[in-house]
Amino acid sequence: MRFPASVSRWLVAAIALTVCAMLVFAQEAPPPGGGGAPGGAPTTGGPTGPGGTPGVGTPGSTRPQQPQFPGTTPQQQQPFPTDMQRPIFLSGKVVLDDGTPPPEPVVIERICNGQPRPEGWTDSKGRFSFQLGQNNQLFADASVSGGADTFGDFGSSRTGPSSTMGRQRGISERDLMGCDLRASLPGYRSEVVSLSGRRFMDNPDVGTIIMRRLANVEGLTVSITAAAAPKDAKKAFEKGRELAKKRKWPEAQKEFEKAVQLYPKYANAWQDLGTVQEAQNQAGEARKAYAEALSADNKLVKPYVQMAFLWARDNKWQECADASERALRLNPYDYPNAWFVNAVANLNLQKLEPAEKSAREGLKADSAKRIPKMQHVLGIILAQKADYQGAIEHMKGYLSLLPMDSPDIAVVKKQLAEVERFAQAKPPNQQP
Repeated sequence: MRFPASVSRWLVAAIALTVCAMLVFAQEAPPPGGGGAPGGAPTTGGPTGPGGTPGVGTPGSTRPQQPQFPGTTPQQQQPFPTDMQRPIFLSGKVVLDDGTPPPEPVVIERICNGQPRPEGWTDSKGRFSFQLGQNNQLFADASVSGGADTFGDFGSSRTGPSSTMGRQRGISERDLMGCDLRASLPGYRSEVVSLSGRRFMDNPDVGTIIMRRLANVEGLTVSITAAAAPKDAKKAFEKGRELAKKRKWPEAQKEFEKAVQLYPKYANAWQDLGTVQEAQNQAGEARKAYAEALSADNKLVKPYVQMAFLWARDNKWQECADASERALRLNPYDYPNAWFVNAVANLNLQKLEPAEKSAREGLKADSAKRIPKMQHVLGIILAQKADYQGAIEHMKGYLSLLPMDSPDIAVVKKQLAEVERFAQAKPPNQQP
């Protein structure tokens, strides 16, 4: 049984909101309580209709108040020593399990209460050194669960909290309780270093972090074509990446164009060229660059993911589904937004079974809950399948992840009320 036609209007509106929420680069958002966590915030508007869902914001601090000592007022009390904010430096090295450096720069993350916060990058030899909480230029990549993008936040299409998410307050020793440090690169899993109990005067060297490649992952982040690139092409490519990290998009674009002119089979340079073109709203040029990247090396994952979102912009849902499915066959673990866009594509194609499967797999992959909209999409899918209780559960789950001032709350509450009405009207012996 499908969802009754009388609610088709809000279903279409919900799909439009879903598409709007995913079309910009900020495809993931931090969960509530993740103060200062990097991530994006989708903008309003989009090709399928007005509106859109802003990314989840960050509520106020939930740190416990200090105890009241007899005969003192809060103003008279001194903070616990562990609450004092001092500079805490960390350094170390990342290697693969065969002792070699990672194939590309790796982001180093601090994970507190399950929420990853990028802190710094490794250099070409796998070494890193940074001060905790000073990652003003480092943002999480929506396309990688717990990972980092090639250069950082593609801010030209972002608005709202994403513009300041990387700016964290100072770090105190108490802030590190229950926190770990790890390296993150798609297709690999990292050892974890505990930060609990670390003090500002401790030796900053955390040692060597070992990464191991996941089994059954064919997809690549660094193309094998990079090894054959001539010296000048590699130099232009690295310069382009440095410029892109600083969000100097036109300058970075020129360097990537130079790299692919010198070496037309430079798959990663084509991929990054497409990314900076997207950052400048050059969707058509970006699509061509991604196609060139895949022509050079069809094992790269990111171009398929980016292509899927570009097809979604044009309401090309079959093409969107095909591109995202290809990405997921190459790497089903590290790209929760590929599951998300695949679910939306199949929902628009009225292929409800694969849509539900993708949404559920996306929720598993998105352990940090950076894509709260996944809950909403699954709720819509289940409502279409007349699984009203399941739809109610996931719509409520989505509402629980939204900040109090989110304009999406009123829309989803209206949808939820409609689903609850149909749930009450359904005959007792009716099965979804």
